[in-house]
Amino acid sequence: MKVLGFNHLSVGARDLEESARFYQAVLGMELIPTYNFGFETKYLRCGDLQLHLFELDDHVPHYQHFAVDVDDFHAAYDKAKAVGALDETTFRNAVNELPDGCVQMYLRDPAGNLLEIDWPDVGTLDRSRIPELKLLSEFATQDDEGLKASLYLDRPHMKRVAPKSTTAR
Repeated sequence: MKVLGFNHLSVGARDLEESARFYQAVLGMELIPTYNFGFETKYLRCGDLQLHLFELDDHVPHYQHFAVDVDDFHAAYDKAKAVGALDETTFRNAVNELPDGCVQMYLRDPAGNLLEIDWPDVGTLDRSRIPELKLLSEFATQDDEGLKASLYLDRPHMKRVAPKSTTAR
């Protein structure tokens, strides 16, 4: 038996309508039909997957999060910043450049759930538009393992290829 991939993720919401609006406005998710479990629930389309929101009294964990890829990092950043959703404390910074050139941005939804937005290549971004963008190595020294890591192992076509060194002969 092997896991084939994620089907959906469920997160808590203190105010279901407010959380649903957040995911629609900031990430462009679409409300889809939802089963009735006998308590307030909403399902949203997240690409080929789903995000399920539940209005329950569950405690929201501080570091637990889910990560999504987006088709326009600048738009996601601008919307998140506009609604004050950037999380600058949990992982020391809101927007990090990873050693292989990937970028991750941390947000909190209205219920306090942490989410991460990933981007495969910092070279395609305008750094001047993202003042929070910092190198992860500013916060945590990377060893050999950290320098080999990537968020895009199964999608090498999305991973930035390091330029070959050129030396004058």
